[in-house]
Amino acid sequence: MPRDDDKERLAILQGTLDVLILRTLIFGPQHGQGIARAIQTTSNDELLVEHGALYPAVQRLEGRGWIEAAWGTSDNNRRARFYTLTRSGRTHLTRESNRWMRLATAMARVLGHEGHKG
Repeated sequence: MPRDDDKERLAILQGTLDVLILRTLIFGPQHGQGIARAIQTTSNDELLVEHGALYPAVQRLEGRGWIEAAWGTSDNNRRARFYTLTRSGRTHLTRESNRWMRLATAMARVLGHEGHKG
């Protein structure tokens, strides 16, 4: 059953989710549930990644050669696919992170949170 605050969480755009997944994997291999949990935790519960969005995203990233997957055992002794960032994924993450930081800075300026002159 959805909580009321679930409606207030921010929607994640496809390109955004790719960057969030890649960024999460910079810290080491992780399975899908772990990726989703890390994004939610790191965002202070603002971003909730639905499984219906996560798994197509990791498949897309794997198809592009930005991540690799291997079977392993999760902390709760279940078989799971663990995803790892590749060298080309790291390069893509750097490029996309720079683009997102520029966008966030520009949005903050337009919204009046940075460099506001009265």
